[in-house]
Amino acid sequence: MNKKKRVVLAGGQAVGEAMRQINPDVCAVYPITPQTPIVEYFSQAVADGKATTEIIPVESEHSAMSACVGAAAAGARVMTASSSQGILYMLEVLPVASAMRLPIVMAVANRAISGPINIHGDHSDAMLMRDLGWVQIFAEDVQEAYDLTLIALKTAELSELPTAINLDGFFVSHSVENVELLTDWQVHNWAGKYQKKEHLLDFENPKTFGALALPNAYFDFRKQIFDAMEEAKNWFGKTVADFQKATDRKYSLIEKYRLNDAEKALVAMGSVCGTIKEAIDEKRRQGEKIGLLKITLFRPFPYKEIKEALRGVKEIVVLDRHLPMGSQPVLKGEVEQALDRKVKSVVFGLGGREVAKNFLEKIWTVKEDKVNFS
Repeated sequence: MNKKKRVVLAGGQAVGEAMRQINPDVCAVYPITPQTPIVEYFSQAVADGKATTEIIPVESEHSAMSACVGAAAAGARVMTASSSQGILYMLEVLPVASAMRLPIVMAVANRAISGPINIHGDHSDAMLMRDLGWVQIFAEDVQEAYDLTLIALKTAELSELPTAINLDGFFVSHSVENVELLTDWQVHNWAGKYQKKEHLLDFENPKTFGALALPNAYFDFRKQIFDAMEEAKNWFGKTVADFQKATDRKYSLIEKYRLNDAEKALVAMGSVCGTIKEAIDEKRRQGEKIGLLKITLFRPFPYKEIKEALRGVKEIVVLDRHLPMGSQPVLKGEVEQALDRKVKSVVFGLGGREVAKNFLEKIWTVKEDKVNFS
């Protein structure tokens, strides 16, 4: 798989192109900003005969995920996309997908949650999904959005868990960048032929999906999902290793940027990491030993890998693009659990507020015993 094709695409288009090349059996769709370009691009490709997917235009996001669950339970390869209030509307169905071990892939163009109404990017919708049994992967830029959509497919099908590929609304979904695409043939070989082991249409081996579980059984079912999520980290690791062999493009659970000798480190996810890398390069030229730990796999959370990556770093600041009410920021809490020590916390960029390189200047003055805002 060494053939390369460079094109100019927005992030939503890049995800839509990955979906076209995967050519899933079913895609249930409902538009919502800033996700709409994904399904718009993909639906146009299907209409033009460039993919054979059964597009199901539904009346709501709840219906979209319900249709995905039904199709996946019947043995189909299924993909969809959503954002923000759309995630809230399908929230009732999301844990059903994981409980039934359905490898649905959903692109999430991350956007702020109302209210007040805001259509711009932050991680509020992703944080609402974090305990629902979905594998969650975060992309930094358009190239990663394309690649990680392909990686999400294999991760979902190997782990038999639904998987969300997260790309920051507008910052990635609408940003136009050079993207290196694989050929259709390469993606066809990468995706392979999908055959679900257990499905509704296997009439020789009938089985029940979505059954009632009373107290003596419910706990056991939930424990099985928990165990599957733990194992999903290994499946993601295998998938990115296979992807590197096939494409020479390297991904991992976390990315360490100039961390080897760092005395200070930032921890972050998503599009802000590109800005941070530029700022770190500038600080390094001035002699400051600063690094970045970028988290690509958010669920299941890579506790062990983070602890090892930040070993010996004296000062750590965790950046959350999400503000929980009445609790500490999620990413900050997870990193503290991994390290078994306190770290500094900054909440930034809510509702799409711009982040410039100079915001790093004041980060190191924040207090460790409180949530700081930038």
